[in-house]
Order: sequence, then structure tokens, then C-alpha cells
Amino acid sequence: MATLILPGDWIKNWEKSGKHDFVQLCKVLTEKTNHGSTIQDIQSAFYELCWQVVQGNLKLDLAACVLGDMMEFRDDMPSILADVFSILDIETSALEEKNKRDHYTQLVGACLFFVPESILKERLDPETLESLGLIKQAHQFNQKIVKIKTKLFYKQQKFNLLREENEGYAKLITELGQDLSGNITSHVVLESIKSLIGCFNLDPNRVLDIILEVYEDRSDQDEFFLPLIKSYMCEPLTLCHILGFKFKFYQEPSEETPKSLYHIAAALLHHNLIELEDLYAHLMPLDGTIVEEHKRDISEAKQLARKLIMVVLPSEKTDDKDKEKEKEEEKNDKPPDNQKLGLLEALLRIGDWHHAQIIMDQMPSFYATSHKAIALALCQLVHLTVEPVYRRACVPKGAKGCKLCPLRNKRAPRPAECFEDLRRDTFSMLGYLGPHLAHDPILFAKIVRLGKGFMKEYQSDARSEVKDKMEILLSCFLSIADQVLLPSISLMECNACISEELWGLFKLFPYQHRYRLYGQWKNETYLSHPLLVKVKAQTVERAKYIMKRLTKESVKPSGRQIGKLSHSNPTIVFDYILSQIQWYDNLIGPVVDSLKYLTSLNYDVLAYCIIEALANPEKEKMKHDDTTISSWLQSLASLCGAVFRKYPIELAGLLQYVTNQLKAGKSFDLLILKEVVQKMAGIEITDEMTLEQLEAMTGGEQLKAEGGYFGQIRNTKKSSQRLKDVLLDHELALPLCLLMAQQRNGVVFLEGGEKHLKLVGKLYDQCHDTLVQFGGFLASNLSTEDYIKRVPSIDILCNTFHTPHDAAFFLSRPMYAHQILSKYDELKKAEKSNRQQQKVHKYVAACEQVMASVHEAVVSLHPPKVWDDLRPQFYATFWSLTMYDLAVPHTAYEREVNKLKVQIKAIEDNPEIQLNKKKKEKERCTALQDKLQEEEKKQLEHVQRVLHRLKLEKDNWLMAKSTKNETITKFLQLCIFPRCIFSAIDAVYCARFVELVHQQKTPNFCTLLCYDRVFSAIIYTVASCTENESRRYGRFLCCMLETVTRWHSDRAIYEKECGNYPGFMTIFRATGFDGGNKADQLDYENFRHVVHKWHYMLTKASVHCLETGEYTHIRNILIVLTKILPCYPKVLNLGQALECRVHKICLEEKEKRPDLYALAMGYSGQLKSRKVHMVPENEFHHKEQPVRSATPASQQNGPGSTGKPTTNTSKTDEGTSEEGDRGKDKSQGTQKGPLNKANSTAAKVTTSNGNGALNSTKPIKERDDKEKSGKEKKDKKEKTPGSTPEAKGETRREKQREERGGKEERVAREGKEKTPKADRDKLKADDKSSKEDKAKAGNGESQEMSRDRDTIKESKSKEKGERTAASGSLKSPVPRSESAESERDHKRRKVESHSSPAHSSSVKDNSNEPKDSASKHHTNYNSVARSKSREKELDKKESENTQQGRSKEKKEDKDRKERKRDHTVGERESVTQETKRRKDENGTNSSKNSKSASPSSDSALSAEKEKKRPKSSSKEKGESAKPERTSSGGKKESRHDKEKSDKKDKRDSSGGKEEKKHHKSSEKHR
Repeated sequence: MATLILPGDWIKNWEKSGKHDFVQLCKVLTEKTNHGSTIQDIQSAFYELCWQVVQGNLKLDLAACVLGDMMEFRDDMPSILADVFSILDIETSALEEKNKRDHYTQLVGACLFFVPESILKERLDPETLESLGLIKQAHQFNQKIVKIKTKLFYKQQKFNLLREENEGYAKLITELGQDLSGNITSHVVLESIKSLIGCFNLDPNRVLDIILEVYEDRSDQDEFFLPLIKSYMCEPLTLCHILGFKFKFYQEPSEETPKSLYHIAAALLHHNLIELEDLYAHLMPLDGTIVEEHKRDISEAKQLARKLIMVVLPSEKTDDKDKEKEKEEEKNDKPPDNQKLGLLEALLRIGDWHHAQIIMDQMPSFYATSHKAIALALCQLVHLTVEPVYRRACVPKGAKGCKLCPLRNKRAPRPAECFEDLRRDTFSMLGYLGPHLAHDPILFAKIVRLGKGFMKEYQSDARSEVKDKMEILLSCFLSIADQVLLPSISLMECNACISEELWGLFKLFPYQHRYRLYGQWKNETYLSHPLLVKVKAQTVERAKYIMKRLTKESVKPSGRQIGKLSHSNPTIVFDYILSQIQWYDNLIGPVVDSLKYLTSLNYDVLAYCIIEALANPEKEKMKHDDTTISSWLQSLASLCGAVFRKYPIELAGLLQYVTNQLKAGKSFDLLILKEVVQKMAGIEITDEMTLEQLEAMTGGEQLKAEGGYFGQIRNTKKSSQRLKDVLLDHELALPLCLLMAQQRNGVVFLEGGEKHLKLVGKLYDQCHDTLVQFGGFLASNLSTEDYIKRVPSIDILCNTFHTPHDAAFFLSRPMYAHQILSKYDELKKAEKSNRQQQKVHKYVAACEQVMASVHEAVVSLHPPKVWDDLRPQFYATFWSLTMYDLAVPHTAYEREVNKLKVQIKAIEDNPEIQLNKKKKEKERCTALQDKLQEEEKKQLEHVQRVLHRLKLEKDNWLMAKSTKNETITKFLQLCIFPRCIFSAIDAVYCARFVELVHQQKTPNFCTLLCYDRVFSAIIYTVASCTENESRRYGRFLCCMLETVTRWHSDRAIYEKECGNYPGFMTIFRATGFDGGNKADQLDYENFRHVVHKWHYMLTKASVHCLETGEYTHIRNILIVLTKILPCYPKVLNLGQALECRVHKICLEEKEKRPDLYALAMGYSGQLKSRKVHMVPENEFHHKEQPVRSATPASQQNGPGSTGKPTTNTSKTDEGTSEEGDRGKDKSQGTQKGPLNKANSTAAKVTTSNGNGALNSTKPIKERDDKEKSGKEKKDKKEKTPGSTPEAKGETRREKQREERGGKEERVAREGKEKTPKADRDKLKADDKSSKEDKAKAGNGESQEMSRDRDTIKESKSKEKGERTAASGSLKSPVPRSESAESERDHKRRKVESHSSPAHSSSVKDNSNEPKDSASKHHTNYNSVARSKSREKELDKKESENTQQGRSKEKKEDKDRKERKRDHTVGERESVTQETKRRKDENGTNSSKNSKSASPSSDSALSAEKEKKRPKSSSKEKGESAKPERTSSGGKKESRHDKEKSDKKDKRDSSGGKEEKKHHKSSEKHR
């Protein structure tokens, strides 16, 4: 109580100054105008003074004197002081110190003379009064109080009714019921009432009751009765009791509370004549009852929902329905009379929002507004509140609208004049209204239009000062949409107009806001209210009913029912429909067709529901076998494509979802993007294209659309425009491309860790195909400006965004084409000229201007060494062109034009078509026909310009600073292989580009070597492909084989297209030499040998892949073989070998791997049907029939026998940088270094071509080879002339090697029986590596000169020598002598009637073979019988050819010797210079370029290498396990190879002399 504290100085100096100060303070306090605060302050001052006395700080008489003086200041001072004494009485009675209580009693006693006794008796405790002597006994005093109170409060007074006259009440009612229209006021009537009460002795409470009764009857007279009651009444509580008594009267079961009573109660509350808390207690039912009722309603609704979802028998259904009817009837019999809700409605009607809000807060949410009358009353109040702002900003043009009369009540909520005012009351009213805004669709539309009006202001007003307010208002409107608008739609009966109106607001929100609203609506709103729970259950039941009856035939009626149902509850309907589609994909077509009756809002909700279904975390996106994508995901993807194409649904959310999934490293959902682009843009991606489709895809856009796809997707203009706009508006085009390009590798290295290899391949293919499809869409739909603006330059794409080069060029290619064409048009406009030549020159100039920057940019993509061979110009040209630039598909254009002509004729002949329609269709077909013809003409001109440009460029394409072989390696590695597996069109392009480079007579491009490298080693390429890549690779090989087959088929074609072309030169006098005489060219018959060798190599690789047992190898080779079936196999025995292996696969895989079985069976059937087109080997290339031996056919068929053929192909003989370096890696230290498990398969296979023998037949083959090599040794001894010392030394060395080889052979055979498979694999790799090293050491001629000749020489040697014994005994431990080989080579040369490349390579061939045979300790598929038959055949050939061509041979020998001598010295010098130059550049001296020319020194070197090998084996163990498929450009030589190459360099000076000696010895022999 103490708020005023007296200073301590006042008490100490009381008599001097304290008393005076205290009196002054009291005077000031009494003079205050504010009555309430004055009394409180005076009480505080008195309390402080009295407390000082109680504490003993101030004398009693001094205080009593001052208090006595104070009584004069105010009349009520005694009462104020008595209040203070009352407080102190309570406080001191609780104190333990008795003296303080005594001080208090004495103080009160001293004040008795100026404080009346009666006041003290009211305020003080009876015990205190007794101690003061005011009463005799406290006990008696208490009893007297109780008696008085009982009499006052609990005894009913009996009025004397005779004393109250009825006339008085009659006059009172008459007075209150008179006409109030005149000058009668409540004041006048009140005076009359007072007179009546006094005159007739009326009871005032009964008078008040009568006043309320009359007011109830005349409830429209608020202005009269309210002032009257206010003037009449004494206490609000009395009025409240009377009202409560009235309400209680109507709480009987059969009674109904009249609305007029609610109205007067609401009016009295509104004018604060009574308190709500006082009245609320009199109303029924209790709050607890209301809460229980609400809970019961929710549980009943949920139970109903469960019943609707459960499968119920028909009999049970009828019982349940009967029970529900009974319940409904009971409810209708006894309508609950809720007085609280009645009062609430009355309050809303008069606009008392304050009290209404308090009542609604006492109830469960939306309980009050679930009663229609209350909802409508609240809606009416909202109408009045929003009217001004709605009229100002939101009335549609031309709409009048009905004007509302405002409430006469001044205390009602103020109407909103602007959007900011809505926050005051309107939003909270709508929040209480919730889903029950459904009762007033007009108000719903108004609120939506208010939202639209606000959004327009929000989007246009960019002022920073109002931004915060706008943001708050935006969040308010979003909340209203979430809590009011969407739930209200659910309770509306299918109102399509309201749905469209709401979409007008929602489309102004970004899709993120909309989808969040839909998510709340779908997953949370339906749980908040019993009505919504029921609605959800009924919607699901109805959706089930419709979906059961949905078929293709019933699309229209079912679609209407779906539309009607989805207007109110789209999320529920679509959720169920999507769940059905995920199970039954055959529903997709009918469902898509049936969705045409939806509103725009429903389409948007459908998009959200699809995304939610796709993102469902509970669903696995893989099937249980973990090898395929789940069918539910595939079904949803198909639905996406169809729905988004057919209907105008916003795509941004779906595309952003796919982008986010890619960012998270998940590529499953790319299936969706693939389907959407395919359906909306008509761009189809499939590797199963027919040849006609592929041809059509090389034409213009119109031809692609007409003939390039399986499904003729028409009318894609609008849908593709929509897709393009979304991608550009949301900046998703480039991010999607980059993410897909990066994700290709992410699938393998990030995602693929735990996934099945088959699934990883599928995901990789899906990612790649979608990238190709999406890039194609952007290229064909984006304008030049849009494309260039979004796609960065090639170096930024590759270096900054880490895009793989093939994908980067794929994205950039359309940009280059656009830029060149626009630049070309500029140049044409600048200087108008119609001459074709000038146009071509302008086109070339445009290309140079555009591509100059690209040439600079590509330099950074690869190491500088690459550009020694390939020019950036050539690299950029290859990657920037397409099939559209190289050739015109005339047949495809003609085919499509003919189709249209047939179509026009069919339309004319069809009598059923109406004339108008017939005319339209004919016009359409004619227009298409004209477009196609115009497009063909345009493409023809373009191709001519491009070919002219290439002709001008070709001389600067290839530098060939290193060898031709390395140039081809880089071309294949950086250009052909990456692009040929990019797409089917690119596969064809690569093959055609190689042919074009050949036809252009490009300097330094060896066509022969290029084809040889492509066909000779397909194992590694095939093994590393995915399923789709292997299809493209197969198509590439097929196109390459088509060209080769065409040249092979006819001598005239060969002479015309290859005869005098630099690509088929086999001797190069210098780099850049662009011509050649007839002797330098590969003749037709030798070319046929080479083609046979290529077929042989393909067979060998195919058989190897089929026998590995690896899923990927077998699947991919079967796919490749199926693709190249038109061109391979052509040779009967190779076809039989393949057929045998494929049949074996069919038997083995039937139960284990059904997909491989299906592939193998398919290929096997096609292969059998092609058998009639196969020819014997001697028809395929010039070959005499060999003597048949008793060897089984399976052994005679080469690759179809127990292993694989091994010949000195170009990869070993030429020292190919890719395969040769691989050989080096393997050869280093593989004598002892164990091979790891991963390389065991490769070690099993690789020989000089990367292939080797099978384990199963190894011991038998070794014995056979031993016998055969022994015989060969005897023959060679007889034939070898020993006149020269070199030959004798060579013979001795050969004997030593033979002994050492035989010993190693025995050890190897014994060890093979004892050692495990891993060690046997190791031995194989060791032997092979030593063979390759010796083969390299034996290259006596310059590499530059021998690369291409070796391709031919090696094919001939295989055909005539090694193939005679089923590809030769390369692994025989017994070596042949050098001179014997030269003699055999001499005989081989006699067979040919002209100077073939094999002539000039005889020395190299001779020096290679002995070393090969001496170093290979494991055998291929050879047999003794086969060896003998080939020897006889060779002898027979020798005798015949010697007689036929002796005279011609002498002349040619003479020419050849002279040419040989001329070249040998010059070439040796050029090789030495080349070696030094490369050593300076690279820091290492390549062993390939420093081969010794002398056979004797070669053999010595090889022996020396054999000694050195064990020392380096420990170091080379790691090298042997290096990956085999690595690019040649980035490899480094080992220290071991460096040492060898250094030693060889020292011998280079003597090499030339020894080579001359060797020539002499071979000439003598001849």
C-alpha cells in the first residue's frame, strides 16, 4: 500500500519542520482534481505516519494532534483514516512484537474523539473493538452480525400484493408501449415510470423486468430503450440476473430461446450495460459439453471415413445405412438449442465483433462458424467491412454490384478504406470463418478479387518504404488462401467459376508459394474439421467409383464426372488417380483424355500432385532386382509427357524438381524430362532407328519431323513454345544441360558404387539420351540470340563447368551454325551478287570469322603435344559439322514427298470426308510437300558450300610432325571414338567424315591405317560401352564396313575411289608428300587381303568377347554384331565360327540370363538367314584351295577353334602409339610380376593384337607347336645358305635361343600343371611382353616409312604364311633362321605380279618373325596337320609362280633394288634426325623410333634384353597392371625403355651398314 514514503528527516525534526511539511503535503494532495488518485495518496500519507507511531519512531500525542488537524481538509477524512486503521489492524495482529500492537491500539484510542465509532465498528476487527472498549464482548457482537445478515440476505420479504395495485402495472405497460414516433424521449418516459412506482407502490425490479419484456417485443427500438434502461438501472449485476433468469426459463428441453431475447442481450452487452462474463455464466450448454461434442463429431467423421475406405459386404452396407438414418432422425427430433451460439449470432448481426470474438475463443476452432447462421452473420459483417476498398480497387469492368447498407451502429468495426486497413479486423474475421466461407460464394469472390488487386499493386509498386508493409500484407493473403479460400472450395458444391476466379489470384503467386499452399491443403487441411474429414472420404469413394468405370470408350462421361468432382477437391481426386496409374499404366491414355474438363486451378494442382508422387520418399525408384527403374516411375513419367503436352499446365515446378534432383546427384528422374521433351517438342530419342529414319534425321527440321521419328507427333508448335518459354523465364536451359553432361560421369563414379552394373548402364544411357534430346530441342527452338546469350564458349564450358568435350561441342554446335549463317547473310547483304562462286567465297569468309575464336579456344582443351599432329582448325571443323553439312538425303526427301502425294490421292478418293475438311487436308499436304522440296534445295546449296570450304581447308588439317600412326591415333582418340558413340547420327557422321577426308585427298592422312586401327582392336571399346553406346558403335562400324565393302566389291570402284589417293599410299618419301606413282599405291588384290584380315580380326574379337562369360562383353558384342550384320560376316568360315559361339551362348544363358539369351537367339536367327550371302574365303580374296587335312572343321575355321589367331598386325609391327605403348606397359617386368585379378582376362587375351590363347587347350597346343617348330627348324637348316658370317653367327645364336626356349617351355608346362590360374595368366603376359619388345627391336626401317606398309605386309603374311597354319606358330619355342625367312619372303614376292608394299617391308618382316617365335612361350590354336598342309600349299605356289613370272620378276627386282638403295640411306638419316628432335621435345627417346636395322644386332639386342629383364622386374610389377585403354598422348616411357632406347641410338650408326649387308645376303639367296 505504501507508495508515498515520508523522508526520515521529517520524523527526526518533526516539531521543527517535519510537522509543517507533512501538513503541506496533505493540503496539496487534497487539492488534486482527480478523485481516485487523491484518496489513494492521502491514505498512503496517513499510513506512513501511523506506521512510524507503531514502530515507536514518533510520539503518539504528536501524531494524534496532526491527524486531528487533517480532519478539516475533507468531509470524508474520518472514513479515509478508518481504512488506514483497518489495514494496520490486520498487519499488527500478525506481528509477534506485542509493543507494536499496543502502540497501534493507543493511537486508535487517541483518535476516537474525531473518528466516529460507527465507522470504526464497520472497519475494525471485533477483538480490536473490544480492546478499545467500543463493544462489550466480541463474541456477542459476531452473533448479532450473523443475525442481521441472515435477515437482510436470506429472508424473503413478503410483499403485500394488495398494497401493489395492478393499475400501476397496466399504466406502466401502456406508457412503454405508446407510439414513439413523436417527441417522446426516454427521459420523459422515465419520469412517468418514477411517478407510477411512487403512486402505485410498484417493485422496482419488477418494473425493470417489464421494461425488458416490452423491449423484447419492440426490439427495433434500440434508440429508445437502451437510454431508458441506462437511466433507470442502479446496478449492472441486477440487470444481468434478470436477463439470466429469462435465459434459464428457456433451457427446458421443449423450449426455444426467442431471437428477440438474444438481440436485447447483445444490445445491452454492446453498450456495456452488462458484462459478458456475468451473463455467460447463465447460458447453456457448458463449455465442456461443447468440447466433448466437437470431439465426438471428429471421431464419428473419421469412423465414417474408415467405413468408406474399407471393403464392406452388401448386407453390412445396408445395416450401416439404416443406423446412420436413425441417428440423423434422432438429431433432427431434438435440435440442440445452444444459447451461446444464439447470443453470438445476435452480436454479429449488430456488429459487436469484440464480444463475438471473445465467445468464439471459448469454443473449439471453427465450431461456431460450422453453424450456417453464424457463418452467414459473420460473412455479412465481412461484406460491410471490405465494401469501400472493394469498390475502390477490385470491381471488374462493367460490373455494378449491389450496394450494401452500412450498419447504423457506430461501435461496429470500421470499414476498410485501403489494403492496409484489412489487417485491422477483416483478416481475423476471415480466420474465424475458415472453411465456412463456402456458405457465401459472393464474399469468396470478393476476397479473391481483393487479393488480385493487392497483387497488382504489390508487383507494380517498387518503393522501398512501402516494401515491408507490402510483404506483411502478402503473407496475410497467403495465410487467408491457406486457411480460408482453399478449405472453403472443398466444402463448395463443384463451383467451376469460383475455381477459375481463385486461379486468377493464384497465378500471380510464384509456383513455390502455390505448391506450398497445395501441400497444406492436401496433407493438413482435411484433418482440421469433421466436415472436411467426411468430404475427403466421400471424394475418395466417388473417385473409386469413376475410375472403376473409366475405359477408352467411356472417356467423355467419366471425364465429366472427374471434372465435376475435382472442382471442389482436386488434391484428393488426383492423388487417387495417380496411385491407380502407378499400378496400371494402361490407364494413362484414358485418364489423359478424361482430364479435359478440369479448371486451370485443377491443372496446376495436378502438376503439384505429380511432383509430390515423384518425390515420395517411401517409394523405391528401382525394382527389387536393382537392375531396372521401377514401373511406377516410368508410368508417372509417361503421364507427365502426355498431360503437359495436351493441357496448358505450368512446367516450371516439374523442371525445377528434375534440376534439383540432378544437383543432388540423382538421375532417375531424368526419365521425366525425356518424356516431357519427347511429347511436347516431338523430339524422339531412340537407338532402334530404321535406316530410313536415320537418313531422314540428316535432313532439315521438316524432314526430321516427317520421317525421323516412330510416332508422328503433330501440332507441337504451341507445346514446344511453352516449354521453351518456361526454360528461358526460369533460366533452366543451360543448368539442365550442364548438370546432365556432368551427371553422365556422376552416374558411374558417384551413384554407381552400390548399384548393379546393368542399372548403372541404363542410367548412363538415360542421362546421355536425355542430354542429346534436350540439346536438340534447344538448338531447334531457341532463337540465335537466346542460344548465343546462354551458351558460353567452348573453353569455358570445358574448363570452368567441367563439361565433357563431346557434350560441350554438342551444345556449342548449333551456336556455330547460327553464327556462320548470320554472318553469311550479313556479307551477302553488304555486297549483293548472284554468282554462285562469290557466294561460296562469302560463306568461307563467314566461317573463318566465326571459327577463328573457336580455333583459339580449343587449344586449351588438350596438351600442346596434341597439336603437333592435328591442327586446331581440323579438330574444330570435325566437332562443329554435322551430317546435315556433309550430305543431302535425296532419297529421304523423295520418299516423304511421295508419301504426301499418296496421301493427297487418298484424300481425293475418299468420299466420306467433307469437302471443307478435304480441302484443308489437301492444302496441308501440299504445303508440307512444298516445304520439303524447298528445304532439300536449301540443304543442297549448303552442302556444296561446306564441301568447298573443306576443300580449301584440307591442306592445313594434319601437320604430322610425329608419325602417321600417332596422327591417326590422336584423330581416333580425340575425334572419332568420343563422337561415334554420342548418337546414332554422330556414328554415321564419323564414318562419313573419314570417307570425306579420304576423298578430299587430305595430305598426311592414311586412310588405310585409319580403317585398320578401327577394325583391329574393338575388344576394349566394346567392353567399355553401355548398351546404347554399343548400338551406336555397331552402327559406326557398319558404316565403315559399308565403305570398305563397296571398295572391295569391284575393282573399278576401288581404282576410281582409292586408286590414286594419298590415303592408300604405302611408301611416303617425305611428310606432306601428296602424290605417288603406281608402285606406291596399294593394289586391288592386296586390298582384298587386307579386308579379309579385318574381317578375321573382327571375328577374333567377337569370339573372345563371347567366351569371356562377362555380361557386358557378351551383351555389347551381340548388339554390335547385330548392327554390322549387313556387312559382316561375308566369309563362310568366319560366319560358321560365330554361329558356333552364339549357339553356345544360347545354350548356356537360357536359364541364367534371359536377356542375353534373347539377344543371342535374335542374332543367331538373323545370322542363319544371312548365310546364303556368305562366300568361301577364296572368293573373298585371291587364294588357292589348301590341301584338306584330317583336322576337324572347328579347328580349321580359325577363330572358331580352340583359341584366337595371332598375327603381326599393325599394332605391334607399326609400334602404334596406343597399342604399342600398352605393350610396353605390359612388357616391363612381367616375367615375375603377378597380374592382378582385374587384368587376368586381358592377360589371357592379349598378344600382339591384344588377343591370346585359351587356357583349356594350352598343353596340347604347346606339344603340337614343339613338334612343328622342330620340323621347321630342320627345313630352315637345309635352306639357309651359310656363306656369310652374319648368317653363321645368327645360326649359332638361334641354337642357343632354341635351347633356352625349350627349357623355358618345359618349365612353363610343368609349372602350368602345378601353379594356379593367376600365375599362368602372369606367365602369358610375361611371354607376350617379351615378344612385343623383340618385335619392336627388330624394326629395322624407319617407322614413318613402314607404318602403312606393315598393315598390308602383315595381312599378306597372315594370309600366305601364318594363316596357312591357322595363323602361325607365333608361340613356338623353336626359332626360324633369318635367311630362311628372307627366302620365304622372296617366294612370297614372286607370287605377286607387281611391286606390293610387302616387298619393301621384307627385311623388317624377316627380322620380326624369328624374334617373335623365340619369345612367345604359349601357343595359339595351331595343329600339326594344319601346319603341314600349309607348308605343302606354299611349296606348290612357289613352283607355279616361279615359272609364270620369272622374266617379269627380274625386271621388277632390278627396279626395286635401285629404289631400295636410294631410300634406305635417306630414310635412315631422316629417322635419326626425327629421333633427336623428339628426344629434345619430349625429354625421352621413344624406343619405337630407335629400332636397330640389323638382324644380327637385333638378335643380340634381344638376348641382351632378356638378361636385363629380371633386374627390372620388381620395378615393373606395378606397370604390368596399368589400365590398357589409355590415350597415347599422355603416356610416359619407363626408365627401362629409356635405357634400351639410349643403347639402340648408339648402334644406329652401324645399323645402316648392317642393313646393307643383309640386303646383299638376301639378294644372293634370291
